Amino acid sequence: MKIGITQIILGDTSLADTLALCQEAGYEAVELVFGAEKDLNVQLSRDEILAVGQQCAAAGVEIGSVIAWYAERGNLLSPSSAERDQGCKSLLRSLEIAGILGVDGTLLHPGQLGAEGTYEAAWNNLRDLLKEAAQVAAANNAVIGLENVWNKFLLSPKEACEFIDAVDSPWVGIYLDTANMMAYGHPEHWIRSLGKRISKVHFKDFSRAQHSFVNLLDGDTDWPVIMGELRRIGYDSTLIHEVGGDRQTLVKLGGRMRQIAAMGSV
Repeated sequence: MKIGITQIILGDTSLADTLALCQEAGYEAVELVFGAEKDLNVQLSRDEILAVGQQCAAAGVEIGSVIAWYAERGNLLSPSSAERDQGCKSLLRSLEIAGILGVDGTLLHPGQLGAEGTYEAAWNNLRDLLKEAAQVAAANNAVIGLENVWNKFLLSPKEACEFIDAVDSPWVGIYLDTANMMAYGHPEHWIRSLGKRISKVHFKDFSRAQHSFVNLLDGDTDWPVIMGELRRIGYDSTLIHEVGGDRQTLVKLGGRMRQIAAMGSV
């Protein structure tokens, strides 16, 4: 399992500076974010995207996953078909970029579940949308990784399993964030229940007493158990942390990631 960092927490940091950080901190992988106002622009041409891949390869950094966001990100959980269509546009662009780069997975933040409509309608709409998007994912050899986020949707591992099984495609899985359920659950339960449904993993840490995210190794996560459970289910893809901080903190986090990655081994 290669350790890495996501550009989500790096803001507008350029690709060159991101790769320099990876080299300094010892990150072996990176999650790239293509956006509307970044050097990794969501509208880059095919040749420009290929050049991004070459730049990462030259730096010795694997692209673990990608996400693409247009200026209007939309919301796949909205009762508005226009909002869902906009969210789907970003999803399909993520898959297209992953296909060009030869990256095996994408990150999908489905949006926020509001008070309008019903839970069942949001479930059915997202299920049906992902069934269709799975065909695009297959064509690009990239799995859609639906992240468990603080959005009032998929609040238990049982529910997450049922949802992925309802989509019923090997091209749709869960992008597991190890801390996003810690206010009301246990990441160990999610790993044990989801098993092979987990496509990618984000690392964060959480203090239940403070009810807040904290630096890796400073929270309540039982990292030896987490790593042991990931090994037990045969997970061998990237471990991408999503912890912010200044450059010195991000460099030091490389050491904490290596420490965690070594845990739970027999």
